[in-house]
Amino acid sequence: MLQEMHSVRQPNSICNYRVNMTRPPVLWMLGMLTKKQIHKGRFTIAAKHHITIAEIYETELVDIEKAIAHYEQAADYYKGEESNSSANKCLLKVATYAAQLEQYQKAVEIYEQVATSTMDNPLLKYSAKEYFFKAALCHFIVDELNAKLALEKYEEMFPAFTDSRECKLLKKLLEAYEEQNCEAYTEAVKEFDSISRLDQWLTTMLLRIKKSIQGEGEGDLKKTISLERKVHSHVPYTKAQRRT
Repeated sequence: MLQEMHSVRQPNSICNYRVNMTRPPVLWMLGMLTKKQIHKGRFTIAAKHHITIAEIYETELVDIEKAIAHYEQAADYYKGEESNSSANKCLLKVATYAAQLEQYQKAVEIYEQVATSTMDNPLLKYSAKEYFFKAALCHFIVDELNAKLALEKYEEMFPAFTDSRECKLLKKLLEAYEEQNCEAYTEAVKEFDSISRLDQWLTTMLLRIKKSIQGEGEGDLKKTISLERKVHSHVPYTKAQRRT
């Protein structure tokens, strides 16, 4: 990549220089390289450049919306080259951030799409339960009934999902929600976490659902204080959120 960067001509005019100083030089370089590869029909390489740009936006500049855009573009190029596994990796990144930014419908569509494409693959089908689980949680945050209907659909589509710990947890959470039983909800999450450690994304989503249960008192919140700490240390802020 370094050789490619050196081969890209720098802007000669002061006007172009000023325009390109609005973003880090490395992003300008990568943008030029991406256009060069697209012009040559090398879409797989162009996709890799878009991933690199996305990673810079998500880790260094903390501009999640732009990171999402570049992951989506990378996924499109991979799909065009029939590199579905690479495309799915990019799409899962998009779904992860979309849910964190409360774009739940977008996240659901991606998780369902990836789950459907993997459930018939002998090597990847065990990942399908994770994606259906995440899709159901996104549904749950928006509406409990949607989550119920989605869960029924996923069990019908992928029978192996029914016996998974993820599906059993969802059913316990739905029952606790119906009863407005915050303690039962917390216990179900703790039981799951004792066997399958919750990552920070799942923690974020589960807390968002929990906060919608009526009657959550101070004692209940203390039980999840460690989860709260993990959430606050993980969820990236957009520029707009930083200003507020």
